[in-house]
Parts: sequence; structure tokens; C-alpha cells
Amino acid sequence: MESPRWFDRSLPQTLQIATILLYMNAILTILFAPKTPLILLPAIAEAAGAYGIANSKKWGYVLAVAGAVFPLVILVYYVIAYQINIISLIFSSPLTIMFEVALVALLVHPQSREHQKIWFH
Repeated sequence: MESPRWFDRSLPQTLQIATILLYMNAILTILFAPKTPLILLPAIAEAAGAYGIANSKKWGYVLAVAGAVFPLVILVYYVIAYQINIISLIFSSPLTIMFEVALVALLVHPQSREHQKIWFH
């Protein structure tokens, strides 16, 4: 039986980068974001998902995708519900939005999806 690991070098590059971004995003969110369940829950899901991906678990991949998509869903909700101008929102926090979109893109990339379908259990 394999010992648990935090990072797997044998993963495709898209999943390796996604794992690192998931850990970084979770740590930064836990350290610097307001401590509300709506914000902490996706961060915990991202950290657990990264750990699951590193250990080739399907639940880890699903949890990582859910944790990465949730902040974007909340962002779209606020834009629609509060009639926020999307351009001003993008210019107010471009790095955050860029990393969130990149993380989702890495996780749903065809190479990542094919690898998890074949190798994850």
C-alpha cells in the first residue's frame, strides 16, 4: 500500500499546476480572507481536493473542481444580484479572477479529465 503524499510528480503538467494552485489558494484564503463559512468552505474543499488529486482519488478531483468553481459562481451571483459592473469588478481584483479562471481551466482541461478517468480510483 502506498503512503499518502501531498504532491505527485507523475501527474500530467495540468494537474501538477492545478494541485499547487489549489494548495496556494486554500492557504491564502484561510490566512487572509474573512472567516465566513461561504469563503472558508471552498478553501477547505480546494485543500482536500488537492490532497485527493495527489493521491489519485476521484473524490479529490470532484472536490477540487467544486471548490474551484464555487468562487466563480458566487462572483457571477453578485454581479447579477447586485447589478455590479463586471468591468469594474475585473479591474478591482484582476489577479484573483485570473487565478480562479486558470485553476478551473487546468482542472477541466482534456488532459486532466482523461488522466483522472483512466488512473484515478
